[in-house]
Amino acid sequence: MVKRSNISSDFLAAAVDVRCSFQTLVVLLVTALVVGAVYLTAESGYLMQEDDEQKVRLAANSGCDLFSGRWVYDNESYPLYKEEECTFMSDQLACGKFGRSDLNFQHWRWQPHQCDLPRFNATALLERLRNKRLVFVGDSLNRGQWVSMVCLLDKVIPRGRKYMHNNGSALITFKAKDYNAKIEFYWAPLLVESNSDDPVSHRLPDRIVRAQAIEKHARRWSDADILVFNTYLWWRRPQMKVLWGSFNTSDGIYKKIKMLRSFEMALKTWSDWLEIHVNRTKTQLFFMSMSPTHESAEEWGRMKEENCYSETEMISKEGYIGQGSDPNMMRIVDAALDELKTRGVNVQMINITQLSEYRKEGHPSIYRKQWEPLTEEQKSNPLGYADCIHWCLPGVPDVWNELLYAYIFNYVSN
Repeated sequence: MVKRSNISSDFLAAAVDVRCSFQTLVVLLVTALVVGAVYLTAESGYLMQEDDEQKVRLAANSGCDLFSGRWVYDNESYPLYKEEECTFMSDQLACGKFGRSDLNFQHWRWQPHQCDLPRFNATALLERLRNKRLVFVGDSLNRGQWVSMVCLLDKVIPRGRKYMHNNGSALITFKAKDYNAKIEFYWAPLLVESNSDDPVSHRLPDRIVRAQAIEKHARRWSDADILVFNTYLWWRRPQMKVLWGSFNTSDGIYKKIKMLRSFEMALKTWSDWLEIHVNRTKTQLFFMSMSPTHESAEEWGRMKEENCYSETEMISKEGYIGQGSDPNMMRIVDAALDELKTRGVNVQMINITQLSEYRKEGHPSIYRKQWEPLTEEQKSNPLGYADCIHWCLPGVPDVWNELLYAYIFNYVSN
């Protein structure tokens, strides 16, 4: 009986050992599967990003022009974010919030003729911007592009791990805390100093520029790692009053100069500053081409007195260029960038003009916050206060940032 009992005990012990071993094996297998799934997910994302990079680098090597293409309707992938979910959306650009019901303009994707744009990867860009500053410098069109960039990044940053700093100065800072990354906008609508440099009170009847002075602005973004410049609309007048001297003294010399010449002078000042001060091994430099306006519907076959108000479709004519774009100004920009290149400073042009020309339906029109109450006369004539300059978000500026993204990662050569 004792012997049989010992055998039973040994059998039970062995069974327990086998069961424990089996449970341990199951735990190990489950753990391995979980780790493998996490690894493969991460690897899949990495490979997907690598595939995008490889695809666009090959396109660059084959001479693909990202700026030559067509708009493709894509309501599965676009918009890249939702207006109401962007924490820091601007009321000037939130067209849906202010009553716009036709939102098809949000669903268009830019498709280059010979290649594809890389997918915008917010996490990859934040990683690229770790401990860095990306600064947009320019006017309200550049501010709109900055808001677009903030919205593109905002969705992957947890609540409480981001903040916006705006104390009323010309510099507004969005910060992703976990990356110590700053995405900023600096108000300088003419790049050089002017009497329109106040970020709020800048609409003055007599516009004056100090075409040879930029230091007041430049010291605020001299240590940036990526700089994105624009200037265009604020120059659109036959002449500019140029000041030699200071706004703070009475002995300055004022002279009216043709706009193109004064614009050329300002870009020379900007170029000289870049040559002397920019860290060429650290700083990436970009210049956004002019953003077109759609203020005369006669250009696309409607009545002369009409504009972008009530437009719901884009312009289909390939190569369309409206009168809201000034090729002479862009030739001056091209010449300035070419001259900088001979001095060892590489500023890459992001050519948004042609692709934006088609998008007459992408402007806020009347669907934005009105900073001053509308008069009864204005209410009776919406054409008179329709905004055909700026762009609704989500919308066209998101594509500008997709192009900028490709250039930041050096996917393409200029």
